[in-house]
Amino acid sequence: MLLENIGDELDPSLEPILLKQLTKQGNNYFIKIGDKDIQYNHSFKFFLTTTLPNPHYSPEASVKVTILNFAITPAGLEEQMLNLLVQLELPELQEKKNQIVEENAQSAKVLYDIEDKILGALDEAEQ
Repeated sequence: MLLENIGDELDPSLEPILLKQLTKQGNNYFIKIGDKDIQYNHSFKFFLTTTLPNPHYSPEASVKVTILNFAITPAGLEEQMLNLLVQLELPELQEKKNQIVEENAQSAKVLYDIEDKILGALDEAEQ
């Protein structure tokens, strides 16, 4: 289910759904919406969207949902477009970039491991 264009505040009537306040009757689960008990399906998914550029939800609302920001910055869009262009026009250059990024990640891990060993040795030396 998709509920579009919500504002900064969530309707209190959504609370049973967001908190999955279920009751069991026999082998079935039900959720109370308003004054009606509706049978609950465990594969049910509920999505809320907003067109607000920077919504501010209360801490109470934030703990009931997972917030994802799908907005893209101009710099992020530019980087994605440049990557696509390079991939189409100069695939060997894109492959080289990918290798360098991977090597940087591996080097960062090695550096972290070395720093961890140094800190461990210093800790042992103090004792």
